[in-house]
Amino acid sequence: MSKKKTEKVSVFALGGAGEIGKNMYVVELDEDIFVIDAGLMFPGDEMLGIDKVIPDISYLKENKERIQGIFITHGHEDHIGALSYVLRDLKVPVYGTRLTLGLIEIKLKEAGLLKKADLRPIDAKTKLTVAGHFITFFRVNHSIPDAVGVCIQTSQGAIVHTGDFKFDYTPVDGKQADFGKIAAIGQRGVLCLLSDSTNAERPGMSGSESTVGSELNDVIYEAPGRVIVASFASNVHRLQQVFAAAEANNRKVAVVGRSMVNIVEVAQRLNYLRFKQKTLVELSDINRLDDNQVVILTTGSQGEPMAALTRMARNAHKQVNIRLNDTVVVAASPIPGNEKSVSKTIDLLFRAGANVIYNQRKVHVSGHGHAEDLKLMLNLIKPKFFVPIHGEFRMQKAHSRLAQTIGVNANNIFIIENGDVVEFEKRKARMSRKVNAGNVLIDGIGVGDVGNIVLRDRRLLSQDGVVLCVITISRKNKTIVSGPEIISRGFVYMRESEDMINEANRIVAKQLQGKLTGELDWTEMKSLIRDKLSSYLYEQTKRRPMILPIIMEI
Repeated sequence: MSKKKTEKVSVFALGGAGEIGKNMYVVELDEDIFVIDAGLMFPGDEMLGIDKVIPDISYLKENKERIQGIFITHGHEDHIGALSYVLRDLKVPVYGTRLTLGLIEIKLKEAGLLKKADLRPIDAKTKLTVAGHFITFFRVNHSIPDAVGVCIQTSQGAIVHTGDFKFDYTPVDGKQADFGKIAAIGQRGVLCLLSDSTNAERPGMSGSESTVGSELNDVIYEAPGRVIVASFASNVHRLQQVFAAAEANNRKVAVVGRSMVNIVEVAQRLNYLRFKQKTLVELSDINRLDDNQVVILTTGSQGEPMAALTRMARNAHKQVNIRLNDTVVVAASPIPGNEKSVSKTIDLLFRAGANVIYNQRKVHVSGHGHAEDLKLMLNLIKPKFFVPIHGEFRMQKAHSRLAQTIGVNANNIFIIENGDVVEFEKRKARMSRKVNAGNVLIDGIGVGDVGNIVLRDRRLLSQDGVVLCVITISRKNKTIVSGPEIISRGFVYMRESEDMINEANRIVAKQLQGKLTGELDWTEMKSLIRDKLSSYLYEQTKRRPMILPIIMEI
C-alpha cells in the first residue's frame, strides 16, 4: 500500500491524448511523480522539414527531483523514441522488459547516453515498491513481444495504464494476456483506467497474429520469384512468421534497412526471434541464389521517401531493385496521415513490374484492440473513473461510448487533451488545472529551435517563394551605388519576367530616392521596400512571396 493514507492523486498526458504517437503520461501521488512512456511522433505534411516530434517536458524538468522513474510499456517508437532526448535532462531510472530495454539501449548508444542511463529490467511478474508506492505489471498482447500494462496502487484504489494492447487467444509466442491478473486487479478496486483508444471505432475483435502466418506461408509458396516483405521493424512476431514461412518453403532471408537489421540482431540475441543460422544471409549473397530461394525483409511499409522499399521501387537502392516476377507484401496498415505516401509507393512498385499484395489478403492484423477487446478490458478492470488515451479525439469519444455501454457512469469519464490534469481526492474526480504540454520539434541536431514562426516562414516559402532585393547605398553621398537588384527563388522564372522585374527595380529606386536625405533609417527603408514590392508583385501575379530587403552601405 501507499506510504500515506490520503494522498492526492493526479493523472495527465504530456503527449498521446488527442493524437497518435508521442505517448507520455504522468501519475502524481502527492509529491511523487511516475512517468509512463516517452515516445515520439512522426511529423505531418504541414511540419515542413521536421524529422520528428517529442513531448514538451518543461513540467518534468521543473519538478525533476520529484520524479521516481519512467516506466516503459513496450518498445515501439511512439513509446520509447523520445528517451534519448528526455534523459539528457532527467537523470531518473527507466523500467522496461528485456526486449524493450534492448531496443532502448540501441537508441541511447547512438545518442551517447547509454553509459549514464539507469536501466532496470522488469517483467510481467515484477512487484516494485518505489518511494513507498506499490507497482505491478501485467502482460498484454500487442504487435511486439514483452508488452505490459502498469498498475500503481494508491489509497483511493489503483491507477491502471493498459499500454497498447489487444487480446490474442492464439499468440505467435504462445503467451496470452494475463487475464487472471487483470481480473484480480479489477476485483481489488481500480480508481482510474487509462486505456488505448486507437481502434475504438472498429467493431468486433482484433484478429490474431497467427492468422497472418498461414497467409504469408501461402504467399511465399505461390510466388514464382523473389518475395519482398515490408513490415514495421519492431513487429517481431511478424518477423518471426516471415522467417518460419521462408524456412517452410526452403528460402533464405536477407534483411534490408538499418532499423530492421538492428531489431533482428537484438531480438535474436535475446531469444525473441528464432530461426536456423543458415536461414539468414547477407544481402550481397542473394544474387548467387535462384529468385525462388529468396525472401527479403525490409523497412518502408509506411511509404517513407528514404526507406528501403521506396528506394527499391524507384530503382535507387544500391543493392536491391524491383524487377519482374517479384512479389512485394506490404504487411502493415498505414498510420493515419501516411495513406498518400503508402499509396504512391504501391503505385511505384506496380510500375516497376512487381506483384503487390497489401489489403486484398490478410497479411496484416492490428496490434490494437477493436471495440470488443476494449470492452473486455473495461469489464475485467471495472474502473470507477475512465480516461481514454492513445488516439485522436474521435477515437477517445468512441472509447468513451463503449465504456458507457458496459456501465461506466458518463460523469466519471474524462476525455482529456495533453496538459489537462484529472485530480482525485476522497474517490472523487475533477479536471483541476492545466500543465504546460505541447510539441518540441526535432530538425537535424536542433531540439526545439524550430518553432511556429520558423514553420510559418517555411510554409510561406513553399507556397510563393522568396524575393530578395539587394541595394548598396553610400552613406556619405546619400546615393544608390548599385542596385536595386531583385533575385527570385521559387516565385517567378527571372528570364520570362524581365519587364516585371525591371519595373519592380524602378519602383524601389524611386521610393528610396526620397528617403536618402537627413539621417538614414535602415529599418524604415527596409519596411518601405517590403510594402511597395509586396503590393506591386501581388497586383501583377496574385502571389505573396516572402520579401527580404538587403541594404549594404559603403
